[in-house]
Amino acid sequence: MNWHRASRRSWLWALALLLLGCRAQPTAGSEPGGEPSAARAELVIFAAASLRDAFGSLKREFLEAHPGVELRFNFAGTQELRTQLEHGAPADVFASADQRHMATLREGAKVQEPVVFARNEPVIVLARERQGKVRGLAELPALDRLVVGAPEVPIGRYTAQLLSNASAALGPGFAAVFEQKVVSRELDVRQVLNKVALGEADAGIVYRSDAQHARGAVEVVTIPAQLNVIAEYPIAVTSTAAHPTLAEAWIQLVLSPAGQELLTRAGFLSPTVVAGL
Repeated sequence: MNWHRASRRSWLWALALLLLGCRAQPTAGSEPGGEPSAARAELVIFAAASLRDAFGSLKREFLEAHPGVELRFNFAGTQELRTQLEHGAPADVFASADQRHMATLREGAKVQEPVVFARNEPVIVLARERQGKVRGLAELPALDRLVVGAPEVPIGRYTAQLLSNASAALGPGFAAVFEQKVVSRELDVRQVLNKVALGEADAGIVYRSDAQHARGAVEVVTIPAQLNVIAEYPIAVTSTAAHPTLAEAWIQLVLSPAGQELLTRAGFLSPTVVAGL
């Protein structure tokens, strides 16, 4: 009996050592430098809320070229994403709706060298009940409920800039009257759009790409070029990317002719040509 117990114990130890030895072997499919193979990789992309549709459309093409890769998007206000990255949130790619937040991350060594991949143009959106009531920026303060981005949000900062431009052309009191009609300041541009589309506000200022997403639900009014500002969208690999090779592949897809064509169809402007502005 004792011999059988000892034999069984020895057999269990041998099995345990065998399993440990197998686990210690290098993982099949690992890439040079220790990066997991594409078959096991999850690429995490932090992107401004206004990129939700465009990046979502690029997903299929990327996955076809990188079978087995999982894509996980985090869409939110650029300022919120920057804060998450500063506090150590894991991400491979960061796409910003302005240069300011990207520059802050670059100074803090949180991202590698960024490149501008698109531009965007702020426009006015009107709720269904107010369609036809406003023909330009000068008439916007005639409405009662305006919604804009919060000051720390890129669209909020762009709105403040164009209001300053408008005050120089329309009179120093224009911005003050506009501000009196603001009933809500949202934390990302999609929240501004949704408030108007749902009729919770009469009008708001969003990017043209977002307005295009809500065609039929809102009316779009263009802001004169001499008063408007243009948003620049930089993208970069993060400094702590778990999959830097795949991150760079995503950026190259965004910059490729196919990626640029899709962004143009989504309402974005070329990164090199500012559509007559």
